[in-house]
Amino acid sequence: MSPRRNRPRAEDPAPLDGERARRGVEAVQSWRDGDWQVRSITAGGAVKTYRCPGCQQEIVPGTAHLVAWPADGRGDLTDRRHWHSGCWRARERRAPTVERSRSAPRYG
Repeated sequence: MSPRRNRPRAEDPAPLDGERARRGVEAVQSWRDGDWQVRSITAGGAVKTYRCPGCQQEIVPGTAHLVAWPADGRGDLTDRRHWHSGCWRARERRAPTVERSRSAPRYG
């Protein structure tokens, strides 16, 4: 006679999707300027250099960050922006930055 089981057997866990783990998990966030689709990018998944629109600094490969684009479905791939996580959280508290060339005057 075999021992009694009180619990049903757990199903085999689904295999980990490597592509989804590399891309990150998507979520929709609501801000004053609308709804945004946001995806976290892990340090291992960050393989290119991007420019953060919040601070105008580079996001170098190997830096965890996030990608955001409008959630209304009207945009395309060119509407995606890579942000530092802190810059994304603080974007409503900051004034928009203006990109200037090195030779442009700072004030005036």
